[in-house]
Amino acid sequence: MRAADIIVKKRGTGSIKGQSLSREEIDFMVRSYTDGSIPDYQMSAFLMAVYFNAMTFEETGYLTDCMLHSGDVIDLHNSSVSGLSGPFVDKHSTGGVGDKISLPLAPIVAAAGVQIPMMSGRGLGHTGGTLDKLESVAGYNVHLSSDEFARLISKTGYAMMGQTERIAPADRKMYALRDVTGTVESIPLITSSILSKKIAEGSDALVFDVKCGLGAFMKDESSAEQLATFLVKTSQAMGKKAVALITAMDSPLGYKVGNYLEVEETLECLQGKGPDDVMDLTYALGARMLVLGEKAQSVEEGEKICREMVSSGKAMEKFLANIADQGGNPDDLLANQGKRRSKNHAELRASSDGYLSVDAYKVGIACINLGVGRNKTSDAVDADSGLIFEKRQGDFVRAGEKIMDVYAKDSSSLDSGMKSLSGAISYTSEKTSEKNLILKEIR
Repeated sequence: MRAADIIVKKRGTGSIKGQSLSREEIDFMVRSYTDGSIPDYQMSAFLMAVYFNAMTFEETGYLTDCMLHSGDVIDLHNSSVSGLSGPFVDKHSTGGVGDKISLPLAPIVAAAGVQIPMMSGRGLGHTGGTLDKLESVAGYNVHLSSDEFARLISKTGYAMMGQTERIAPADRKMYALRDVTGTVESIPLITSSILSKKIAEGSDALVFDVKCGLGAFMKDESSAEQLATFLVKTSQAMGKKAVALITAMDSPLGYKVGNYLEVEETLECLQGKGPDDVMDLTYALGARMLVLGEKAQSVEEGEKICREMVSSGKAMEKFLANIADQGGNPDDLLANQGKRRSKNHAELRASSDGYLSVDAYKVGIACINLGVGRNKTSDAVDADSGLIFEKRQGDFVRAGEKIMDVYAKDSSSLDSGMKSLSGAISYTSEKTSEKNLILKEIR
């Protein structure tokens, strides 16, 4: 078997369209690239052929499975750790601005009896990362071994970890290559990248939050639906239960954007004081996790249970237990609530009267300037940079009225961030109709 022949088969020749590949051909490409037998330039050609000719659900399943088995796979059902009963359910978001949903969601669902193995990522570009938010809590450790991961899931109901060197190494190499060859925006490649990691963590069922809009990777509902369908159908083809919600991401979620600030808003959510949009989406995703985890018979029952976990305080107990499990100090976290702020601070005030329009993508880019995010994986992030909105999308403001508090890692970052934020805000004479938060469900 030769890489060149497989590339030509997928690429096509002249008027002959590229053909579907067999499991053996896909396995050869993935295995050989991971062990170094195939060079970058041949894998680049293969990825470009996939980019232009796509893949079937079946091919995407083969690719996902081959990437999954390029490294370690955590088998929670056969773990030596006692107390792991399953089914194990996780949630994945395609990323947005102010998207801290995983932080309140995991303890709410764990409090209702579902065990959650959550492998998360770091922020890149305008989107935030769950690991960066968690690491804003002093001492919090996301570098867990497979045994530690299993033990904490058994103990508290959930654990949060990052991808290790041994989890889906093919994805790590292929994603880095996609990033520099213009092949990121391929739905089969996105699907296999997401699922190879999510299934490697030991999940039996997955709930996907596919963002759609200005601050999302998928800008229009049609593209978001296509990705959601690929994620759900490929998961099902691999024997996993799955459901996806397509959700709006034109303006930031919640009132707070930033690594520590989003942990703080998580505390507010679990104290029953969270913003409506954050809580509505958290309950919607949590309800579906409870249905897949066989703790609720319907979405309506699942939402009711989620609300009870918050009002009873059980979800907060789980969250604080996880903070302690992974090296943080829950007492310090609570004591600093509302107090921990960067000294590099400014207020952004309205430049005219009107109804606010807040562009999530431009806010995300401004947050990179402030220190919240990164342009490349090697960049450091600042825990205390970010925004607290006083006014949000659709609110009417008068000229001079405060829109948000802005926090940065240093004075020069504050200056550049403030300039960027001014371009993220616009004003209209009439209030525009708001999109529904949940646009569609894919089963």
